[in-house]
Amino acid sequence: MYIMTKISRRHFLAATGAMTGSALLSPLSGIKAETIGISTPIVKKTRIALIGTGSRGIFMWGRDLMREYSNYIEFVGLCDINEGRVETGKRMIGVSCPTYTDFEKMMKETKPEVLIVTTMDSTHHQFIIRGMELGANVITEKPMTIDEKKIQAILDAEERTGKHCRVTFNYRYSPHRAKIWELLRAGEIGDITSVDFHWYLDTSHGADYFRRWHRLVECSGSLWVHKASHHFDLLNWWIDSDPESVYALGELNFYGKNGTMRAKNCRTCPQTKQCPFFFDITKVKSHMDIYVANEKYDGYLRDGCVFRNDVNIFDKMAATIHYKNGVQVAYSLTTYSPYEGYRIAFNGTKGRLEAWIQESRKTSDVNYDEIVLFKNFSKREYIHIPFGTSGHGGGDALLKDQLFLPNVDDPYRQCANSRDGALACLVGIAARNSIATKQPVKIADLTSISPMEKKQYKRIL
Repeated sequence: MYIMTKISRRHFLAATGAMTGSALLSPLSGIKAETIGISTPIVKKTRIALIGTGSRGIFMWGRDLMREYSNYIEFVGLCDINEGRVETGKRMIGVSCPTYTDFEKMMKETKPEVLIVTTMDSTHHQFIIRGMELGANVITEKPMTIDEKKIQAILDAEERTGKHCRVTFNYRYSPHRAKIWELLRAGEIGDITSVDFHWYLDTSHGADYFRRWHRLVECSGSLWVHKASHHFDLLNWWIDSDPESVYALGELNFYGKNGTMRAKNCRTCPQTKQCPFFFDITKVKSHMDIYVANEKYDGYLRDGCVFRNDVNIFDKMAATIHYKNGVQVAYSLTTYSPYEGYRIAFNGTKGRLEAWIQESRKTSDVNYDEIVLFKNFSKREYIHIPFGTSGHGGGDALLKDQLFLPNVDDPYRQCANSRDGALACLVGIAARNSIATKQPVKIADLTSISPMEKKQYKRIL
């Protein structure tokens, strides 16, 4: 039985030779001050601007950066279309930089070296493209964007400007998923031939997508793109090849029009005692401060009813994905499961690798995720990976270390560039198009990207 011991993320980086390479984005290069015994950095801090001050922008990309990386970065501007929310974000993040509702004005006045994009998915492309045109490298939340035309526009702008777009696929960084990558690259099951991958969102997290703007395909690209791009990126990274074609099915069977009771939002609903999906937002202080207090500016309701008639995304999905190297994948996503997690199995010429992760069942007596390795004609082996100590299975902190600490190497090839971001989105976009046409869709027909049999790793410098 393999057992991976629990180590700090800094020790993890050092143990893998991660403090010897070059930095992710050239403005972030330099020497880590602590390693030479001084308390302040000896390099100029990277100038960062943030567009989008919802929960993700404020906490993951605002407050956490100020707490953990303030020796290396400084915020020079915050922007959001909601004037109240951007001021709330400034207070919660703990910065003194100016705030804006005009993106062009912020970029021209503050001249950031790096722009972080955490807006609604359908607007990502606008800020990515214009940010690069105005001289910044870009870090964007997944999904990079929501349709093939927007993807092509981003790729064209990157080539035209010479700037870089990094997509923050934090799932790649969790120790459990990195161990799967390591075992596959080591040839433990031989050549991968097929994969079964089934993801389950529970009636808390899954339902939450149907309360918010994500419920509208025109805003999120559907969960095929907003949520599943995470999963497709993992597949692309694990399989080490590009998706070639997709055939998909999907329906809305549970949320939206399928409900027997509905209202505009939970606070105004007369049926809260009867509805199992009642969400009392008044008990979540951060939501009250960020969203409810600022509804008057744009009318956005964070506690929308999951059964609103305007829900137009699928809540159950399945796809068959064929890869350029011949691997075939059976994928599904269910959004109303009694538990949260996923099951995955890799079949290979020498064996099989399996994992069943129940993300909502962290208990005191079980503090690890398990991978099971079956080799042909041999006994199974159990590999235990201790739970990560940060969000998304321990991936968040490792991702941000690679982004914002100087001289962090990339031994697991976790750095995701615009091509990676595009291909993760394109699987979901192809799935949407396949459902509409009832035909398989070829990835090569969507953008200028030609699928490769084996990925060509390209680190963003």
